Amino acid sequence: MGGRHVMVKRFDPAALCALIEREGVTAFSMVPTMGSALLQCPELDKHDLSSLEEVMLGASPLRRLHSWLRSNASWAARFCVGYGLTESGPVVAAAYVKSTLGKLDDESRIRRQAMTGFAIAGAEMRVVDVDGVDLPRDGQSIGEILIRSDSVMDGYWNEPEATAAAMDGDWLHTGDMAVWDEDGYVLIVDRKKDIIISGGENISSIEIEKTIAAHPAVYECAVIGVPHEKWGETPRAIVALKPGETLDADAIRQHVREHLAGFKVPSQVDFVPELPKGATGKILKRVLREPHWDGREKKVQGAGESA
Repeated sequence: MGGRHVMVKRFDPAALCALIEREGVTAFSMVPTMGSALLQCPELDKHDLSSLEEVMLGASPLRRLHSWLRSNASWAARFCVGYGLTESGPVVAAAYVKSTLGKLDDESRIRRQAMTGFAIAGAEMRVVDVDGVDLPRDGQSIGEILIRSDSVMDGYWNEPEATAAAMDGDWLHTGDMAVWDEDGYVLIVDRKKDIIISGGENISSIEIEKTIAAHPAVYECAVIGVPHEKWGETPRAIVALKPGETLDADAIRQHVREHLAGFKVPSQVDFVPELPKGATGKILKRVLREPHWDGREKKVQGAGESA
């Protein structure tokens, strides 16, 4: 690729906006927490970002970002979700809109762009059941994503047991649970380790997080499973509010109850100034879970489990 590349080590949304304008940046990638921070940045509309041609997100808030794009006619960037792991290389799938889908309306196009995507050239993806059998491409059957490509790791350094658990021949077990459809698009519903099993019901933490994040007072949030004597485990939400906003746990729970089934409503809600994050900006759910599961049996960690 031609041109000059810039790596931003510490994400500052205001500084990023200034950098894009000053350097004429044409493309950049960001993880979800960076997208949320960018949307909350008061400097966002004070800079000329028209040089942008492409934006790739690690996941949503694509829908909210798209709304902002639509209101800022000077920015006509192509944007989509991208997917990858440390073990697989940075990007093995992208949610570009395939030309074979024909002309789509705005809602259908956004839905496609917000999916995990399809395998890029040089990579292969499968969605399989617990026996490793490919699931039907019906958009409903949930299984684990497997990846094969030249960028997939050979194994973990000096950790043969972890390598054996993650690799099945050339195929990498990602630990991401997903569905896929007849057009080859994959959509992650949760991390295998983050599925909350409460009273026999499988609950997606991502689904609850998206619902909470849609509340206008919420800046970001995470949902984890915590031990429960009767139900095994229940959802617990950890929420950071936008500056100047006030909200209590009952308001969060009521908001979730209005959109999701009752068993998905968090049993508890904690408010924090900010959520713990790793070097890439990913929220460290491991840190949030640890105090609740200390001394108890832990779920087996899969590929990519550093968070």
